[in-house]
Amino acid sequence: MRLAKNYFADERRDDLNEIGQGRPRADVPGHVTAKTTYFADRNFPGMLHLKMVRSPHHHARIRSIDTSEAEKHPGVVRVLTAKDVPHNTYTILILIQIGPEDEHVLAEDKVRWKGEAVVAVLAETERAAQEAAAKVKVDYEVLPAVLDMEAALKPGAPLVNEHHGQNYYMYDSGACRKVRFGDVEKGFAEADHILEQTYSSSPIEQAPMETTGCIAVPDGNDRFTCYTNTQAMFFTLDNTSIILQMPGSQLHLVGGTAGGGFGGKVDVIVEPIAILAAKLTGRPVSFIYSRHEEMQISSPRAAETITIKDGVMKDGRIVARYVKGYTDAGAYSRHSPYGAQKGAAHYPGPYTIPNVWADTYCVYTNRTPSSAMRGFGVTIADFALEVQMDKLARLIGMDPLEFRFINAYRDGDMKAHRQTTEGAALIECMQEAARAANWPVAEKYFALSSHPREG
Repeated sequence: MRLAKNYFADERRDDLNEIGQGRPRADVPGHVTAKTTYFADRNFPGMLHLKMVRSPHHHARIRSIDTSEAEKHPGVVRVLTAKDVPHNTYTILILIQIGPEDEHVLAEDKVRWKGEAVVAVLAETERAAQEAAAKVKVDYEVLPAVLDMEAALKPGAPLVNEHHGQNYYMYDSGACRKVRFGDVEKGFAEADHILEQTYSSSPIEQAPMETTGCIAVPDGNDRFTCYTNTQAMFFTLDNTSIILQMPGSQLHLVGGTAGGGFGGKVDVIVEPIAILAAKLTGRPVSFIYSRHEEMQISSPRAAETITIKDGVMKDGRIVARYVKGYTDAGAYSRHSPYGAQKGAAHYPGPYTIPNVWADTYCVYTNRTPSSAMRGFGVTIADFALEVQMDKLARLIGMDPLEFRFINAYRDGDMKAHRQTTEGAALIECMQEAARAANWPVAEKYFALSSHPREG
């Protein structure tokens, strides 16, 4: 029994000594020896290539589509338009009751962003598909476009997406997701100093080495296998089932190694149309973004604008915080309403502040729809919050790390979301960071812990 106890004690010590230890990834040998298999390494007899005709306009009404010349092009097997898609309206998050369905697989009456898919061309070769796509004639009536959130929210701005009725997402809490904790105006009135700052970011492209794509293969008996580099296998399966009006049991999705994703491959964009094309032609279909498409078409991290107003005391305590955040969804929702909601949850930061209000808006513009990227909704919020913390510390003449020690939440503290803090280790992490960096923190801050506050 004593041996067993010692064994587990040693195991616990090992678990706590990972920092600085080299741990080789299990998939590295396959990568460096070129043995790793990616979806595009597969080839099937009779495989067709799918290329999209995309909108050259940010906002336009589709008057007519003429595919006759494209259909005559050598090597073309079929051309698909909106009428070929069984359920042509969707939103990725409808599966978790976040609606309404607001995006088309192939554009119907309008295009709402530059690059939106209008017509799919299937041909024997990639070159033939590209040449035929260039022969599709779409008659557009160009409409006024809004390309930034400020313009989109002005009275009388062009309506981006008729599925919403206004240029912002409507939450169950209203036009924005809200946090209400304490009396923020009272906190500002009591504060010794007030600092209000605005932070902005542009859209950020994930730029994976492997572009987005898939290969759909008919298996017979109305079953299809789709080899894909999606990061959201079950979202893709279920959304494809809805779009194609097919039972999920007829769809077999095969994932594997993705050549980079970083959140950019969670949208259900290529698989539904590729599987539909395989179904209508009875042949395997490859749909892979070019590098140009990956940069322009795949959804980036959203542009954000965040205004933070803080009230702080001379002794370093933050007593009030008000945040107004705006997330640019682009023309369609994708994951952006969720990202904006995550921002609302994150704006208080890992700090105990007695009075916190936050309003976060998800705004529609005629830009490329935005979506996930590396902690979307949180990453830019963290940047804004921590720059704000440095400015607050400078305002009251305090060391920025000591300022954070004063405000860091501890076990038992009530968060702005009315949840009690548990398992906090922020103070201990900052202490270790200070030691590692030889940061000159006063000794009294090394005596602190994340245990519940006294008194």
